[in-house]
Amino acid sequence: MLTDTHTHLNAKEFDEDRNEMIQRALSQGVTRMVNIGFNRETIPSSVQLAEQYDFIYSAVGWHPQDAKDMTPEDLEWIEALCKHDKVVAIGEIGLDYYWDTSPKDVQDRVFREQIRLARKIGMPIVIHNRDAHHDILQVMKEEKADEVGGIMHCFSGSWETAKICLNMNFHLSFGGPITFKNAKQPKEVMAQVPLDRLLLETDSPYLTPHPYRGKRNETAYVRLIAETAAQLKGITLEELAKITTENAIRLLRLK
Repeated sequence: MLTDTHTHLNAKEFDEDRNEMIQRALSQGVTRMVNIGFNRETIPSSVQLAEQYDFIYSAVGWHPQDAKDMTPEDLEWIEALCKHDKVVAIGEIGLDYYWDTSPKDVQDRVFREQIRLARKIGMPIVIHNRDAHHDILQVMKEEKADEVGGIMHCFSGSWETAKICLNMNFHLSFGGPITFKNAKQPKEVMAQVPLDRLLLETDSPYLTPHPYRGKRNETAYVRLIAETAAQLKGITLEELAKITTENAIRLLRLK
Protein backbone atom coordinates (compact mmCIF):
# COMPACT_ATOMS: atom_id res chain seq x y z
CA MET A 1 0.00 0.00 0.00
CA LEU A 2 2.41 2.68 -1.25
CA THR A 3 1.58 6.23 -2.30
CA ASP A 4 3.67 8.35 -4.66
CA THR A 5 2.75 11.88 -3.60
CA HIS A 6 4.63 13.64 -6.41
CA THR A 7 5.01 12.31 -9.93
CA HIS A 8 4.82 13.58 -13.51
CA LEU A 9 3.08 10.72 -15.31
CA ASN A 10 2.08 13.10 -18.10
CA ALA A 11 5.72 13.95 -18.93
CA LYS A 12 6.78 13.42 -22.54
CA GLU A 13 9.29 10.81 -21.34
CA PHE A 14 6.33 8.43 -20.83
CA ASP A 15 4.58 9.04 -24.15
CA GLU A 16 5.68 5.65 -25.54
CA ASP A 17 4.70 3.44 -22.58
CA ARG A 18 2.58 5.46 -20.13
CA ASN A 19 -0.04 2.81 -19.36
CA GLU A 20 2.58 0.05 -19.05
CA MET A 21 4.58 2.25 -16.66
CA ILE A 22 1.46 2.86 -14.56
CA GLN A 23 0.73 -0.88 -14.49
CA ARG A 24 4.28 -1.57 -13.29
CA ALA A 25 3.66 0.79 -10.38
CA LEU A 26 0.46 -1.07 -9.46
CA SER A 27 2.37 -4.37 -9.57
CA GLN A 28 4.81 -2.97 -7.00
CA GLY A 29 2.01 -2.13 -4.57
CA VAL A 30 1.57 1.54 -5.42
CA THR A 31 -2.14 2.15 -4.80
CA ARG A 32 -2.28 5.97 -5.12
CA MET A 33 -0.40 8.49 -7.24
CA VAL A 34 -0.57 12.29 -7.13
CA ASN A 35 0.30 13.77 -10.50
CA ILE A 36 1.54 17.35 -10.69
CA GLY A 37 0.38 19.89 -13.26
CA PHE A 38 2.58 22.97 -13.04
CA ASN A 39 2.01 25.21 -16.08
CA ARG A 40 -0.36 25.91 -18.97
CA GLU A 41 0.79 22.79 -20.82
CA THR A 42 0.83 20.20 -18.02
CA ILE A 43 -2.21 21.17 -15.94
CA PRO A 44 -4.86 19.92 -18.43
CA SER A 45 -3.10 16.59 -19.02
CA SER A 46 -2.63 16.08 -15.28
CA VAL A 47 -6.35 16.52 -14.60
CA GLN A 48 -7.15 14.29 -17.58
CA LEU A 49 -5.02 11.47 -16.14
CA ALA A 50 -6.80 11.80 -12.79
CA GLU A 51 -10.12 11.47 -14.58
CA GLN A 52 -8.89 8.42 -16.50
CA TYR A 53 -7.59 6.38 -13.54
CA ASP A 54 -9.37 5.95 -10.18
CA PHE A 55 -6.10 5.79 -8.24
CA ILE A 56 -4.51 8.90 -9.77
CA TYR A 57 -5.10 12.37 -8.29
CA SER A 58 -3.90 15.75 -9.47
CA ALA A 59 -2.29 18.83 -7.95
CA VAL A 60 -2.42 22.01 -10.02
CA GLY A 61 -0.29 25.10 -9.62
CA TRP A 62 2.26 27.35 -11.29
CA HIS A 63 5.93 26.36 -11.08
CA PRO A 64 8.41 29.11 -10.19
CA GLN A 65 10.42 28.46 -13.36
CA ASP A 66 7.32 29.43 -15.38
CA ALA A 67 6.26 32.28 -13.06
CA LYS A 68 6.84 34.96 -15.71
CA ASP A 69 4.13 33.37 -17.89
CA MET A 70 1.33 33.28 -15.30
CA THR A 71 -1.55 35.71 -15.85
CA PRO A 72 -4.43 36.68 -13.54
CA GLU A 73 -6.63 34.49 -15.75
CA ASP A 74 -4.37 31.51 -15.06
CA LEU A 75 -4.83 32.02 -11.33
CA GLU A 76 -8.60 32.07 -11.82
CA TRP A 77 -8.27 28.87 -13.89
CA ILE A 78 -6.39 27.15 -11.06
CA GLU A 79 -9.06 28.24 -8.60
CA ALA A 80 -11.80 26.80 -10.82
CA LEU A 81 -9.93 23.50 -11.23
CA CYS A 82 -9.58 23.16 -7.46
CA LYS A 83 -13.33 22.43 -7.34
CA HIS A 84 -12.68 19.20 -9.27
CA ASP A 85 -13.06 16.20 -6.96
CA LYS A 86 -9.76 14.67 -8.13
CA VAL A 87 -7.70 17.86 -7.59
CA VAL A 88 -6.23 17.59 -4.09
CA ALA A 89 -3.63 20.37 -3.73
CA ILE A 90 -2.21 23.55 -5.23
CA GLY A 91 1.30 22.89 -6.49
CA GLU A 92 3.97 22.67 -7.21
CA ILE A 93 4.59 26.27 -6.24
CA GLY A 94 7.54 28.01 -4.64
CA LEU A 95 10.92 29.52 -5.50
CA ASP A 96 13.71 28.22 -7.74
CA TYR A 97 17.00 30.12 -7.66
CA TYR A 98 18.93 27.41 -9.52
CA TRP A 99 17.32 27.79 -12.95
CA ASP A 100 17.38 31.45 -13.99
CA THR A 101 14.15 31.35 -16.01
CA SER A 102 11.91 33.78 -14.12
CA PRO A 103 12.97 36.91 -12.17
CA LYS A 104 13.03 36.45 -8.39
CA ASP A 105 10.51 39.23 -7.77
CA VAL A 106 8.06 37.60 -10.21
CA GLN A 107 8.55 34.20 -8.56
CA ASP A 108 7.89 35.82 -5.19
CA ARG A 109 4.64 37.44 -6.37
CA VAL A 110 3.31 34.29 -8.05
CA PHE A 111 4.19 32.17 -4.99
CA ARG A 112 2.36 34.57 -2.67
CA GLU A 113 -0.70 34.77 -4.92
CA GLN A 114 -1.05 30.99 -4.88
CA ILE A 115 -0.65 30.70 -1.10
CA ARG A 116 -3.38 33.33 -0.74
CA LEU A 117 -5.58 31.34 -3.11
CA ALA A 118 -4.95 28.17 -1.08
CA ARG A 119 -5.97 29.96 2.12
CA LYS A 120 -9.05 31.39 0.43
CA ILE A 121 -10.33 27.95 -0.66
CA GLY A 122 -8.77 25.77 2.05
CA MET A 123 -6.40 23.65 -0.05
CA PRO A 124 -3.01 22.26 1.00
CA ILE A 125 -0.01 23.36 -1.05
CA VAL A 126 2.96 21.52 -2.53
CA ILE A 127 6.17 23.55 -2.27
CA HIS A 128 9.11 23.45 -4.68
CA ASN A 129 12.31 24.83 -3.15
CA ARG A 130 15.57 25.00 -5.07
CA ASP A 131 18.40 26.93 -3.44
CA ALA A 132 15.91 29.29 -1.74
CA HIS A 133 15.51 28.03 1.83
CA HIS A 134 15.55 31.39 3.59
CA ASP A 135 13.19 33.18 1.19
CA ILE A 136 10.77 30.22 1.00
CA LEU A 137 10.38 30.18 4.79
CA GLN A 138 10.01 33.97 4.91
CA VAL A 139 7.18 33.95 2.35
CA MET A 140 5.48 30.98 4.04
CA LYS A 141 5.56 32.84 7.36
CA GLU A 142 4.38 36.18 5.97
CA GLU A 143 1.56 34.61 3.95
CA LYS A 144 0.42 32.36 6.83
CA ALA A 145 0.94 29.14 4.88
CA ASP A 146 0.57 27.24 8.15
CA GLU A 147 -3.19 27.83 7.90
CA VAL A 148 -3.41 25.31 5.05
CA GLY A 149 -0.21 23.26 5.46
CA GLY A 150 0.91 20.89 2.78
CA ILE A 151 4.04 19.19 1.49
CA MET A 152 7.67 20.25 1.27
CA HIS A 153 8.35 18.38 -1.96
CA CYS A 154 11.64 16.45 -2.21
CA PHE A 155 12.88 17.98 1.02
CA SER A 156 16.60 18.81 0.87
CA GLY A 157 17.12 21.16 3.79
CA SER A 158 18.78 20.80 7.18
CA TRP A 159 17.13 19.48 10.32
CA GLU A 160 16.84 23.09 11.54
CA THR A 161 14.86 23.96 8.39
CA ALA A 162 12.84 20.77 8.76
CA LYS A 163 11.78 21.72 12.29
CA ILE A 164 10.55 25.11 11.07
CA CYS A 165 8.51 23.44 8.31
CA LEU A 166 7.05 20.90 10.74
CA ASN A 167 6.08 23.71 13.12
CA MET A 168 4.33 25.42 10.20
CA ASN A 169 2.01 22.45 9.69
CA PHE A 170 3.89 20.89 6.75
CA HIS A 171 4.70 17.29 5.90
CA LEU A 172 8.15 16.46 4.53
CA SER A 173 8.36 14.31 1.40
CA PHE A 174 11.47 12.38 0.40
CA GLY A 175 12.43 10.87 -2.93
CA GLY A 176 15.29 9.18 -4.75
CA PRO A 177 18.14 11.19 -3.17
CA ILE A 178 17.72 9.37 0.17
CA THR A 179 18.91 6.19 -1.62
CA PHE A 180 22.16 7.80 -2.79
CA LYS A 181 25.25 6.59 -0.94
CA ASN A 182 26.59 10.14 -0.49
CA ALA A 183 23.27 11.63 0.70
CA LYS A 184 24.28 12.12 4.32
CA GLN A 185 22.02 15.08 5.22
CA PRO A 186 18.75 13.77 3.68
CA LYS A 187 19.22 10.45 5.50
CA GLU A 188 19.95 12.19 8.81
CA VAL A 189 16.91 14.46 8.45
CA MET A 190 14.54 11.68 7.44
CA ALA A 191 15.64 9.61 10.43
CA GLN A 192 14.40 12.43 12.71
CA VAL A 193 11.12 13.36 10.99
CA PRO A 194 8.08 12.17 12.99
CA LEU A 195 6.44 9.22 11.25
CA ASP A 196 3.07 10.97 11.10
CA ARG A 197 4.56 13.82 9.02
CA LEU A 198 6.50 11.69 6.53
CA LEU A 199 5.63 11.20 2.84
CA LEU A 200 7.24 9.44 -0.12
CA GLU A 201 7.57 10.51 -3.74
CA THR A 202 9.47 9.77 -6.92
CA ASP A 203 9.27 13.09 -8.83
CA SER A 204 9.46 10.78 -11.84
CA PRO A 205 10.81 10.94 -14.49
CA TYR A 206 13.46 12.85 -12.49
CA LEU A 207 15.62 12.03 -9.41
CA THR A 208 15.86 8.30 -10.06
CA PRO A 209 16.79 6.25 -6.98
CA HIS A 210 19.73 3.87 -6.67
CA PRO A 211 20.41 1.45 -8.40
CA TYR A 212 18.78 3.05 -11.48
CA ARG A 213 20.33 6.49 -11.00
CA GLY A 214 21.00 8.14 -14.36
CA LYS A 215 18.08 6.36 -16.04
CA ARG A 216 14.45 7.44 -16.38
CA ASN A 217 12.61 7.37 -13.06
CA GLU A 218 9.10 5.95 -12.71
CA THR A 219 6.49 5.61 -10.00
CA ALA A 220 7.17 1.89 -9.42
CA TYR A 221 10.52 2.94 -7.91
CA VAL A 222 8.79 4.53 -4.92
CA ARG A 223 9.16 1.05 -3.43
CA LEU A 224 12.97 1.44 -3.46
CA ILE A 225 12.60 4.77 -1.65
CA ALA A 226 10.26 3.16 0.87
CA GLU A 227 12.73 0.34 1.53
CA THR A 228 15.48 2.85 2.36
CA ALA A 229 13.07 4.92 4.50
CA ALA A 230 12.01 1.82 6.44
CA GLN A 231 15.66 0.99 7.18
CA LEU A 232 16.33 4.54 8.38
CA LYS A 233 13.24 4.42 10.60
CA GLY A 234 13.92 0.93 11.92
CA ILE A 235 10.51 -0.43 10.91
CA THR A 236 9.27 -2.88 8.29
CA LEU A 237 8.50 -1.87 4.71
CA GLU A 238 4.85 -2.78 5.33
CA GLU A 239 4.65 -0.48 8.37
CA LEU A 240 6.35 2.37 6.54
CA ALA A 241 4.07 1.98 3.52
CA LYS A 242 0.94 1.92 5.67
CA ILE A 243 1.92 4.98 7.72
CA THR A 244 3.01 7.14 4.77
CA THR A 245 -0.11 6.22 2.79
CA GLU A 246 -2.35 7.07 5.75
CA ASN A 247 -0.52 10.41 6.03
CA ALA A 248 -1.20 11.16 2.36
CA ILE A 249 -4.87 10.14 2.63
CA ARG A 250 -5.36 12.38 5.66
CA LEU A 251 -3.51 15.43 4.31
CA LEU A 252 -4.81 15.33 0.74
CA ARG A 253 -8.21 13.83 1.50
CA LEU A 254 -7.67 10.92 -0.88
CA LYS A 255 -10.15 8.08 -1.24
